[in-house]
Amino acid sequence: MTNPAPEAPVSAYEKERSDGGEVDPRCVPQTLDGDPPTGAEIEYPDYSQQDQDNWRFLFERQMDMLPGRAGAAYLKGVETLGMTPERIPALADLSSTLERTTGWKVTRIPGLLHERDFFTLLSERRFPSTDYIRGSDELDYTPAPDLFHDIFGHMPMLTEPDFADFYQLFGMAALNAEGVDRQSLERLHWFAVEFGLIRDPEEIRIFGAGVNSSKDEVLHALEQAEQRPFSVDAVINQDYEVWHLQPVLFVAESFDQLVTEFRTWAVSRDLLPADA
Repeated sequence: MTNPAPEAPVSAYEKERSDGGEVDPRCVPQTLDGDPPTGAEIEYPDYSQQDQDNWRFLFERQMDMLPGRAGAAYLKGVETLGMTPERIPALADLSSTLERTTGWKVTRIPGLLHERDFFTLLSERRFPSTDYIRGSDELDYTPAPDLFHDIFGHMPMLTEPDFADFYQLFGMAALNAEGVDRQSLERLHWFAVEFGLIRDPEEIRIFGAGVNSSKDEVLHALEQAEQRPFSVDAVINQDYEVWHLQPVLFVAESFDQLVTEFRTWAVSRDLLPADA
């Protein structure tokens, strides 16, 4: 008798859903129906005054906390993209600036994306962003994607050339991943893109979108979380849970390290060609 094939590892989000809790419909991945608008094709929504007020509140709160905590590349990215508390940025304008800076564009999406669509956009150097903002009752935390996390959390780092290259390589590799490699990439995304720390150049600073866009994670990451040296092997063997402050984070020595180690690992797993 042969042993049955092992089941594919489940993601952290799938594990949480399997525990029987009520699923927020905004956290159910959507599949794109056709090619979504990109760059100049994206229209600016008719935001309410409350939407603009929520942006101002979130922007000012985070920017009061981030100097001395966020990495220089992130803070420079906020400046490069021209973000201010005065007005929710237009995705078309952000896309134009990113395209001039690192060759990335912004694509407007309706909500949380199915991973295949998400990775495809990344592989094309297109960042998927929502264009709606969380409500006043979720200013401290929302489980769903929204423009504050997408714009304020993610886009500044896409102005950093090495990180911008890493994120495209990540999308390309993820399109070829199956089984345990899918779980490995999920963990790499969590601990680098969302919760990454960096030595900048001697002090430890934040670059992850999930930390820079969260008031609670900013303080927790630098003052309470266990900080371990980043390596791909260490990250892909570190489990995590989604819905609480993160007890373990990883510190990269540089963004070049992130690109180089990821490319080497992905090529060794046949997820990228040797000349990627």
